[in-house]
Amino acid sequence: QVQLVESGGGSVQSGGSLRLSCTASGFTGNSNSMAWFRQAPGKSREGVAAINTGGETMYADSVKGRFTVSRDKNIMYLQMNSLILEDTAMYFCAARGRTGLYLLSWRYDYWGQGTQVTVSS
Repeated sequence: QVQLVESGGGSVQSGGSLRLSCTASGFTGNSNSMAWFRQAPGKSREGVAAINTGGETMYADSVKGRFTVSRDKNIMYLQMNSLILEDTAMYFCAARGRTGLYLLSWRYDYWGQGTQVTVSS
C-alpha cells in the first residue's frame, strides 16, 4: 500500500513563494507517477502538475511559468512562485504505480491528506 504525506503548506502574501513536499512510501517496481492537485472551497479538484520517474512533467495552464514540480526518488516537490489569491486551496499529493502523466484525479490510486495553502493580499 502506497502512503503519501504532504508538508510545506502555510500562509503567504500575494507574490510570495512556498515549497510543498510529498513523501511516498510503499511503491513497488521502478515506474510510477506522482502529481499535485488542489481544491478550493466550493470548487472541484483540479490537477496542478505531474511528474513521472523519468522526470517528465506536465502542468496546468494556470500555473505554467510559476510552479515547478520535481522529485528526488520518492519525494516530490512543488515550488510555487508568484503566488496569487486564486492559488489558495488545499493541495493534495497523488500517485499511481505505473507511468503516465495525467492531471485527471481518477487516474491516481493513492492520495495524501492534503496541506493548506492560503494566499492573502
